[in-house]
Amino acid sequence: MSLFLRDARVVPGDGSPVLPGAHVRIEGDRIAEVDAAARIAPGPGDVVIDVGGRVLLPGFVDAHTHAMWAGDRVGELDLQLAGASYLDILRAGGGILATVRAVRAATAEDLRDGLRLRLGRMLREGTTTVEVKSGYGLSTEHELKMLRAIHEAARAFPGTVVPTALLGHALDPAEPRFVERVVEETLPAVHAEFPGVTVDAFCEEGAWSVADCRRLLERARALGHHVRLHADQFHRLGGLDLALSVGADSVDHLEASRPEDLARLAGGGVPGVMLPATGFHTDGRYGDARALLGAGGRLVIATNCNPGSSPTSSMPFVIALARRKLRLTTEEAIAGCTVHAAALLRLPDRGRIAPGLRADLIVLAHRDERQLGYEIGGNPVETVIVAGRPFGLSD
Repeated sequence: MSLFLRDARVVPGDGSPVLPGAHVRIEGDRIAEVDAAARIAPGPGDVVIDVGGRVLLPGFVDAHTHAMWAGDRVGELDLQLAGASYLDILRAGGGILATVRAVRAATAEDLRDGLRLRLGRMLREGTTTVEVKSGYGLSTEHELKMLRAIHEAARAFPGTVVPTALLGHALDPAEPRFVERVVEETLPAVHAEFPGVTVDAFCEEGAWSVADCRRLLERARALGHHVRLHADQFHRLGGLDLALSVGADSVDHLEASRPEDLARLAGGGVPGVMLPATGFHTDGRYGDARALLGAGGRLVIATNCNPGSSPTSSMPFVIALARRKLRLTTEEAIAGCTVHAAALLRLPDRGRIAPGLRADLIVLAHRDERQLGYEIGGNPVETVIVAGRPFGLSD
């Protein structure tokens, strides 16, 4: 199949100049031509889409989600409004542990079908590549169940799903040797069945300590896995420096990080992932994106889609928050969920609009890309193109 996109306001995604009134030709699943002067014409077999001067962007890449879960945690909002913190709820057996109980009770088919529904919603909101973590199993059996279900759900998704094994999430209060069991049993089992999967951990009070995260991540690295780390969400415990020392692909959250911490992160060449919807929903705290960028760091923004601390799958909403709460420019916000997010997931064939790259693109209802970060709520995405195939919102 070949597509011809006529009269598009092309926002390349990598900081290159915007191309108003450009034509874009797609052959198969790849971008063939981007003509800023609009001199090319459609071929005899091209399907023509008249963009009408509206914005054409790379498809969003959501590089941090917990989009597979069972049950819900809607009652936690009442607890939060009554003054309970996220960690208070976790210590009382709620939060992550409530989702763990629901995931353990769910079948693999239940988990697969729930993720498929969320992936469909993400696609309609412009997300064409999404990372999905396990982490609500807290046992070898249920972590493997989650990872298998992620792979099954991915088969029905026209975009790309990147699984992550979040083996260091919460602590199982019923298992006194929980960390040892994860390192000695769960990690080897995951490695045997999913040898290339990235391994992640949550370094926080009430969750995994710095020492425990080091054990897990160093062992994962020795087995050949890439690693990531949630760090500095509520407390500055030293997780950021641990991530640098073990060669992590990213450090995620960073709400409690100081400017000097973010300067070290930038100096180490490790991307920082900030999750503004989490601050919006939980406690009003946000990472210092300007400090990270000012130090020359790379910034990724993501939804952190999950049932507790960030109940949203909307990248347009995250961009609107990033403009206000992280003080990003429109260009920085778009790059944070396109080209930089794709690089984090080691997918250099997307996240930009350029010849030879994968044709994952979105057409907005707007003729000015700044509207994407200005509007709050709703869905500005009119058409999604995945690997050269167009999807309308009704598909």
